[in-house]
Amino acid sequence: MFASLAAFYPVAALLLALAAGVSLVDPGRRPRLALTAARVATLGALALSAVAGLGLIVGGPATGALIGVGGVGLSPRLDPLSAIMACLVSFVGVIVTEFSRNYMDGDARHGRFMGALCLTLAAVLLLVTAGNLWHLVAAWIATSLTLHRLLVFYADRPIAVVAARKKFLAARAGDAALILAALLLARAFGTADLAGIAEAASAAAAAGSAPWGVALAAGLIVIAAVLKSAQFPTHGWLLEVMETPTPVSALLHAGIVNAGGFLVVRFADVMVLSLGAMTVLALIGAVTALFGCIAMLTQPSVKVSLAYSTVAQMGFMLLQCGLGSFSAAVLHIVAHSLYKAHAFLSAGSVVETVRRSMPRPGPYGVHPAIFVAALTLSLGLFLVIATVAGLTPETEPAILLFGAILVMGLTHLVSQGLTGKPGREVVVRTVATSGALALVYVGLQLGAHLLLDAMLPRPVEPTLAMQALMALVGGAFALVTLAQALGPRLAPGQGRWLYLLAAQGAYANAYVNRRIGALRQAPARAAAASSASATPGAVPTVSPHAPSAQSPLQS
Repeated sequence: MFASLAAFYPVAALLLALAAGVSLVDPGRRPRLALTAARVATLGALALSAVAGLGLIVGGPATGALIGVGGVGLSPRLDPLSAIMACLVSFVGVIVTEFSRNYMDGDARHGRFMGALCLTLAAVLLLVTAGNLWHLVAAWIATSLTLHRLLVFYADRPIAVVAARKKFLAARAGDAALILAALLLARAFGTADLAGIAEAASAAAAAGSAPWGVALAAGLIVIAAVLKSAQFPTHGWLLEVMETPTPVSALLHAGIVNAGGFLVVRFADVMVLSLGAMTVLALIGAVTALFGCIAMLTQPSVKVSLAYSTVAQMGFMLLQCGLGSFSAAVLHIVAHSLYKAHAFLSAGSVVETVRRSMPRPGPYGVHPAIFVAALTLSLGLFLVIATVAGLTPETEPAILLFGAILVMGLTHLVSQGLTGKPGREVVVRTVATSGALALVYVGLQLGAHLLLDAMLPRPVEPTLAMQALMALVGGAFALVTLAQALGPRLAPGQGRWLYLLAAQGAYANAYVNRRIGALRQAPARAAAASSASATPGAVPTVSPHAPSAQSPLQS
């Protein structure tokens, strides 16, 4: 009985596809029929996803009947991962479509836009609920193709076309990697069923041997995930797809770009059979996270700064996967999706509010002694809470590492609370806030473990290379936090060349553009605007001589 609830997912996707079809009848300005269809479809998809999730709690995981022939077709999977992701995608879809009703009001192709949005949501929903390899591969490709229509919605904007072309090239390379990985896995395990592959991979891990081709498949999955999640140095397209309507940016950054992390988690049992692939994934994620956090602080454009934030967050997520902390990666996907959807949809109103009511902040800095005291206090509170909760370096080193990085981000908050001669109330509230955030972090991690541990492999014991990588990551973020806190105390001009290097993203995107010739089709003015990350209507948030007040770890 409960296995039939898995069929709710294709029905939800069908509702969204039908809404997209309605838009063909009503494609123009103020399309009442298309808007009503989109609202009904997204709310219906959310309701069906919620009911399926409740069925999972009662009846347990299951794979729905194959909708196809010859073993090829749709085969929905109902398990904790698909239930969480389906509810997340449906919820974000409701928010984005409702926002689009007003945002696109008056546009001559409003109805067509709503149709493309619903079609993209249908593809993403099919992706996260896939139960077999061919279903997964088809939905993965469809997600990219439907998104491409949204990226070139304003085809008269040269930068939009160039960025979409770069995204298209990266996506096709990722598609090829995933197709090869699927063929290898089907051959190695003798089945295309994802639950069957996970079970066979778990048995292989227990036996200490893996079938031929599994390690290569894991490497190809890493390539597909890196390309989909805009990891360094293939991140450039994500910075340039800002000429699309804001709802598209919200959907892209809050949903589709997370597909790389979802893919790795879905094949977690396969990934642990190849420590080499996981180490490479962790290394790429670590470099990208650090790069994105630093570059984000130097951007004069709000939306490009948010794009660098997404690059960094995807790096953190893949680093978590590479270190074997898969449940933490799923929690990261959920948190980042909700945060980034809100950030993009509210970016315009926030800018206007700041412009009207707040003076532009100048450079600030804290005394070194206060900074050290704040860092010690925050780390101490976090370690006490983590130890009480049973998180130790032997059992959960990755979760402790990311918790320490979070604490470094909170150090600026605590430093400001301790600067000057604060009253007792200010100190108490600052310390209480820091402790509460650490408590929330630990509680969410334990909750993610409780929900997902039954379907995910046990964390792998960190190799010497992974231990060294974790130490380097922690040390690197400590140095960045220290530099940001003490940077304003430097003499004017010191470190300016580093600021300029970070502002240009280490020129990595410019180098890639030159190599692939992606900008040759655009006018010189568009190319210059793209390389400078200039977005129309953006408000500068950082001065070349005044490091941002925001922590890179809060990106």
